[in-house]
Amino acid sequence: MVKLNLPDFEYVLKKEEGKLLILDSIRKKYLVLTPEEWVRQHFVNYLIQTLQYPRSLIRIEGGLQFNRLQKRSDIVVFDREGKPWMVIECKAPDLAMSQQTLRQASVYNHSLKAKYLVITNGLQHICCATDWDANTTAVLEEMPAYNG
Repeated sequence: MVKLNLPDFEYVLKKEEGKLLILDSIRKKYLVLTPEEWVRQHFVNYLIQTLQYPRSLIRIEGGLQFNRLQKRSDIVVFDREGKPWMVIECKAPDLAMSQQTLRQASVYNHSLKAKYLVITNGLQHICCATDWDANTTAVLEEMPAYNG
């Protein structure tokens, strides 16, 4: 797998039926190790270990509804009242961050109304803060500290 622009961590791999699997520490199960899953597991570790986000308030691949369509968000971090605080969309490292990627993540966030929106391919990370009352979004220089 590609070296990412995220801290290394002690991941757990196993091989089953010819497939390489990685342990998801949030869901406590093994998942097929795809490039996107590699990014997701590294980013979750970064949130918990480096930024000290509460593990118990992170959900991976949760379902959500948008315009009657069922969608899946990669990572959602909740505030202490159980409301979405940050939505994170993970892409494979070989996919460039684009306006379309940001638009896809924005669609997910439109129904969740989280304050923060992040897109990452593991090499580049873009974090935006949204003020839903003023209907404005600003790109941040760095990831916010957890204060949900």
